[in-house]
Amino acid sequence: MSTTANKIRLGIPKGSLQDATIALFERAGWRIFVNSRSYFPGIDDTEIECMLIRAQEMSRYVAHGALDAGLTGSDWVAENGLDVASVTSLTYSKQSRQKVKWVLAVPEDSPYQRAEDLEGKIIATELVEASKKYFASKGVSVKVEFSWGATEVKPPMLADAIVEVTETGSSLRANRLRIIDTLMESETQLIANRAAYANEWKKQKIDNIAMMLRGAIAAQGQVGMMLRGAIAAQGQVGMMMNAPKADLQKILAVLPALNAPTVSTLSDPEWVALNTILDERVVRDVIPKLKSAGATGIVEYPLSKIVL
Repeated sequence: MSTTANKIRLGIPKGSLQDATIALFERAGWRIFVNSRSYFPGIDDTEIECMLIRAQEMSRYVAHGALDAGLTGSDWVAENGLDVASVTSLTYSKQSRQKVKWVLAVPEDSPYQRAEDLEGKIIATELVEASKKYFASKGVSVKVEFSWGATEVKPPMLADAIVEVTETGSSLRANRLRIIDTLMESETQLIANRAAYANEWKKQKIDNIAMMLRGAIAAQGQVGMMLRGAIAAQGQVGMMMNAPKADLQKILAVLPALNAPTVSTLSDPEWVALNTILDERVVRDVIPKLKSAGATGIVEYPLSKIVL
């Protein structure tokens, strides 16, 4: 990879987060092109070089400086215990915009009801260090074994319980497991190498990436609030208009805004400009009311990002 000063070496998580991350970057304004034979995806930004790295290893390569920044779970940052800068949290995962949970699960028909019931038992997990700390904090002596995958199928023959990550719990239920405790919640983070983040240009570039990713998630969230059942295609839109100051209060009373509408002065002191965000479903009812209240030059426009 290039060592050019004005270039960010960015780690993209390979595996379960890969598709969701690439989709998020596209909503944020970057297109990432993945070749199945290469671990170095292309990107339409000459100031960024991408590399596919497993989320479990991301913090190691960022901490050691092989990467300037990368996206990984807060769980793996904690598990690896390495010194990296946390730039921002980005709440998205493989299936949803929710945090994932690491849970302690046991077979449905087992007698275990709490962690203390597992004294002397075998626990299978990929999250070894955090699991050891969890049981130690409860004064429970167990054998924590690293699981290379398919952890849900190991109880009861290969392990007595597991510590596993879940979004919905469906995989655990499908394997006849029940949750008896939650160890931690985790969300995706953009992390940075401390030396890289101390560099003025790289810090600005990384912060800009963080801002745009947060904006893409925020915009998706506004649309997502409306994506329920039959209204799955509906979302939020922006609207701007001009209005006489004399009619401003009547117009404000019509607008059901995300927050308060933005009101700006115009060159004519008797007029103002308004900008707001609306549920797309109410636009057809609101525009006639706005017109009647005195608004002119009403423009509706689609949203791709909301930067809060």
